[in-house]
Amino acid sequence: MKYGKYIESKVKEEWKDYYIDYKGLKELIKQSQKEAETAGEASFSPRTTSLTVQRYNTSKDSAQELFFRRLEREVDKVNKFTNKLVEEMRASLRSLNSKAEKETSPEKKDELLQEAQRIGDDFLALEKFVNINYLGFHKILKKHDKCLPHAPCRQFYVAHLHQQPWVQGNYSDLLVSLSNIYSKLRGDSSGEKNEDAAQGFVRSTTKYWVRNEDVSTVKHHVLQHLPVFQFDKNNFTGDAQLINSVYMDNSNLELYHGRLDKKPGAIALRIRWYGSNPPTMVFFERKTHKESWKGEESVKERFTLPSDKVVAFMDGEYTLDQALVDQEAVAARKGKSLSQEDRDSYKTLFMEVYKAVDSKQLKPLVRTQYMRTAFQIPFDATVRISLDTNLCMIKENPEDGPSCAATGRWYRDPSLPVMRTEITRFPHAVLEVKLSLQEGQHAPAWVQELLDSGYLTEVHKFSKFIHGSATLFPGDVRAVPYWVDDESVRASMLASAPSPLEGATPAPEGAAAAADAAAAAAAGPSAAAPASRSKPRTRRGGGGGPDLEELSHPLLGEQPTLKLMPDPNKVQGFRTQVLSAASAGRGSGGQRGEPGFLSRLLGLVPPSPAGGGALRTTPMRIEPKTFFANERTFLAWLHMAVTLGSVAAALLGFAAGAESDGGGGEAPAGEAISRHLVELIALILLPLGVAMCCYALYIFVWRASNIAQKRAVHFDDRVGPLCLCGAVVVALVAITLLSLIDFFELLASVDSPAAPPPPAAAAAVLGGATAAF
Repeated sequence: MKYGKYIESKVKEEWKDYYIDYKGLKELIKQSQKEAETAGEASFSPRTTSLTVQRYNTSKDSAQELFFRRLEREVDKVNKFTNKLVEEMRASLRSLNSKAEKETSPEKKDELLQEAQRIGDDFLALEKFVNINYLGFHKILKKHDKCLPHAPCRQFYVAHLHQQPWVQGNYSDLLVSLSNIYSKLRGDSSGEKNEDAAQGFVRSTTKYWVRNEDVSTVKHHVLQHLPVFQFDKNNFTGDAQLINSVYMDNSNLELYHGRLDKKPGAIALRIRWYGSNPPTMVFFERKTHKESWKGEESVKERFTLPSDKVVAFMDGEYTLDQALVDQEAVAARKGKSLSQEDRDSYKTLFMEVYKAVDSKQLKPLVRTQYMRTAFQIPFDATVRISLDTNLCMIKENPEDGPSCAATGRWYRDPSLPVMRTEITRFPHAVLEVKLSLQEGQHAPAWVQELLDSGYLTEVHKFSKFIHGSATLFPGDVRAVPYWVDDESVRASMLASAPSPLEGATPAPEGAAAAADAAAAAAAGPSAAAPASRSKPRTRRGGGGGPDLEELSHPLLGEQPTLKLMPDPNKVQGFRTQVLSAASAGRGSGGQRGEPGFLSRLLGLVPPSPAGGGALRTTPMRIEPKTFFANERTFLAWLHMAVTLGSVAAALLGFAAGAESDGGGGEAPAGEAISRHLVELIALILLPLGVAMCCYALYIFVWRASNIAQKRAVHFDDRVGPLCLCGAVVVALVAITLLSLIDFFELLASVDSPAAPPPPAAAAAVLGGATAAF
């Protein structure tokens, strides 16, 4: 679809006069192209000009001049309209906030909630309006340079566009005000703050990727149920806080590989501080992985250290006694004192972390830096959601400069520039859902609604530390996470590839890039924001962006092999998702190619997601143990089938032998029933064994095919084991009934003096069949 038609399809009717006049600008480009083809030779000097030199066409301004005037008017129009709407929303929120503080009746609160919902929807609509216009200016400038290559302007004007208030503006105060209103209407109550020197957290965490264009939508949904957590209400800087984490590892990347392989007890050590100011007090954190299938939960523990004591701590010069004295002083300044329990936990964690640093020879390796928006009832960790944007990973030790150890530092020297190969910027936001629930307690329904919305893509065990280490140290890693094959992160990894390039640095594109640069600038010297880059990337003649194809990252093949992110055009909203799914189900009933009832019953075809998009399940990285597990399951089924078949064949053999021993004469009544019983048992078990063999082969081939193709389907067999159990139970019941009938006939024959006892062979076979089960 051409962008002009795309704008027409996305225009909000009441705002249609404020969108970019894409068609008008396009017509001026066509006129400029015609003038360039028909105009004669222009008289000009490259360094001087004269206001009295007459042009060939003096009747009117050139189409080029008209284009730039119109372009500037369109930019100003969008800017004024955006500012107007933002101010109206701020006024509405102030009025709504005053009403929320006074109203107590449920009816009035419902009305205020609806008003808050309307303002939130208007804000999301405004964001879409800004994005459509922003992309429209990019498209029209690209078309200008394509049609008029002798007068390129895109690179210059995009840089000018990035500085516009409606592009660079920070409107997060609207979401924070909206969050406070929802919190007041819900009546949220704060928990108690934990200020212990040593702190531990046990919780379940699930991580998701979120597209940058969906960030505000996800924020709006979450703040309706959880307030934005503000760390410093007296110094408002937005809804997000800058977080720096310096991860430690050794030259063998021992911690990296332990966390990647999810070895029991694998640890990650990091030094974290908050805010853009240079660190004064930092958190030394240890994350320990434990196997969840054993009923254990991964644990994060941390203790505080003064920033100027970190190097001494790692060198063993900062002793435990000195640390306790400093912690007592900090607690005394707050009017508190450390309890014996706090002292004991601090001692244990302090010594364990130091032993790990010393024995493994750990040193600062990679830093993660991002803006975090936290949603949480203050100091209540039952449900906590965090959203990390502008995520980047940086090498802590420069490639062409002194290392941290050489300069006596524990983090990178802020005065050193960050080269292109020393930083990688992650293209998505990362959302974490952290639950600390009691036994038997379930997550709220709105959390599940968020997970099923289609805006999130679950990436199992995603780690910023693992991604940064794998991307920035490709020559040192022995294994990589599965998500590096995803096509959506490919461009960001190529941008950090170690191939030397030449050419001009292209201007960053997208509002996310501009916000990223602003966040890095606001981070100050402690953030180690990139000051310069090594040989930047070239630009193709068409102006289509950086030439990433000539880069070759060691971890990437020729083509991406995974697609974790769903198609954005098929993502449904929170309020339209159910209706769209219902209408789609009514419209597609009976279509050819739908999976049958048996396939759905067996769980071979998972339920279709809303909107028909790709499943949100994350494909696993293919490893040999995955195929071996499939083979082991297949062999286990075959073992059971062969056991049943062997018992059935043995019973038939005994029955045939008993008939031959009988001499062919007419057998007494009891003996004939026994022979008939053995054959019935064999005829029940033998087809069951054959059916199990066929079913096991079918499941094995189906699973092997899906594993090889990395399909996101349910590999678990939901019905097969139940069917096997049911068939065995039915067979045992039938054998029991037949044995009871034979037993009663035997009793009747014993009462009759002429009846002989039952053959010994039949009794032995029946006893063997019973023992086999």
